[in-house]
Amino acid sequence: MLKLEKTWRWFGPQDKITLDMLVQMGVEGVVTALHHLPIGVVWTKEEILKLKNQIEAKGLRWSVVESLPVSEDIKTKGKNYAQHIENYKISLKNLGECGVDTVCYNFMPVLDWTRTDLRFKHKGGGEGLYFDYPTFAAFDVFILKRKDADKDFPPEILRQAEEIFKKMPIEEQEKLVYNIIVVTQGFVNGVIDGTVKDPKKLFLEYISHYDNISEAQYRQNLKDFLDAVIPTCEEANVNLCIHPDDPPYPVLGMPRICGCADDLRKLRASNQSVRNGITFCTGSLSGRTDNNLVEIAREFSPWVHFIHLRNTQHLTERSFYESGHLYGSLNMPGIVSEFLKEQRRRQQEGRKDLRMPFRPDHGIRMLTDMDNDIYNAGYPLIGRLRGLAEIDGLQTGIAFSMDK
Repeated sequence: MLKLEKTWRWFGPQDKITLDMLVQMGVEGVVTALHHLPIGVVWTKEEILKLKNQIEAKGLRWSVVESLPVSEDIKTKGKNYAQHIENYKISLKNLGECGVDTVCYNFMPVLDWTRTDLRFKHKGGGEGLYFDYPTFAAFDVFILKRKDADKDFPPEILRQAEEIFKKMPIEEQEKLVYNIIVVTQGFVNGVIDGTVKDPKKLFLEYISHYDNISEAQYRQNLKDFLDAVIPTCEEANVNLCIHPDDPPYPVLGMPRICGCADDLRKLRASNQSVRNGITFCTGSLSGRTDNNLVEIAREFSPWVHFIHLRNTQHLTERSFYESGHLYGSLNMPGIVSEFLKEQRRRQQEGRKDLRMPFRPDHGIRMLTDMDNDIYNAGYPLIGRLRGLAEIDGLQTGIAFSMDK
């Protein structure tokens, strides 16, 4: 029976969730990166093979690199642009020669994913991640005090933001800063970690690098990056797949260019190689209520090289919480069906990229996840294991029906 490959994001040898545990859970492929290396340097074959051999010694496969980070100098065409592009190409070549064939990356300015509450209480007693748009506006306008931030929000959101800010104690303001700038970024190659004394000041400095970069220019910067590295991907047999913006619209006055079907069409038009692919992240794309994820999956599945699956519950147009994996505002059976259909099309076409790895994305903290804080924000053990089991059960039932 042809099914999507079951993978798990593993943060390397220091991760409290070990490779032996992944084997017990029925994981087939590992999603990881050389997290100990600074952004912009070359990933040598020695370092790649050192980690790959650890994974394969347990009978697992290094399925996806998440991520080979794109530096801020590449995104903004800063002073180290040429060197970082060259280093990226060498790293892709080395990965291909070591047999690692899928690389996830993002092109989000400064921030990766953003949430306002990392301990949102679920009715059943678990905890998840929550993005409240008025609270984010309060952070941007009244706490961070970004110049002209008030111009980026509708009057009603600004009114709500001001009310939220007036009732927010200093301790909660500091926690919000820490959550948005540090916690969700530090463990995934973020530009700012917990060692910085004044994260707001440094954060504003990074944001200022985008003051004169329009959306059109930023799309051109992405195209230039792709045009530079895709030939190396072709030679090295490596698929590159962009992660959608999270949330999927501009924040903090910076351009975001990968959040809807039209953005993905522009991405594909900018470089038509099949190596110029997509990481289909349901959690990210669902941040816009006007995104129909089943239709987007159907249109872009030929270029999807990696899949993140989790569900989202919309509260308002731009506020949502992560509701687990099966249940929420998304049609998860419909989404999974589209990728299983694509997998069978690829088989009929004779394509070799049949694995189509998926991983259960952020999970709800539950049961023994609640006993301590040893897991990265959004990445608990039991909550993700539940998601892995749910999605695998779902895809097994769908695949059985399709193959009858």
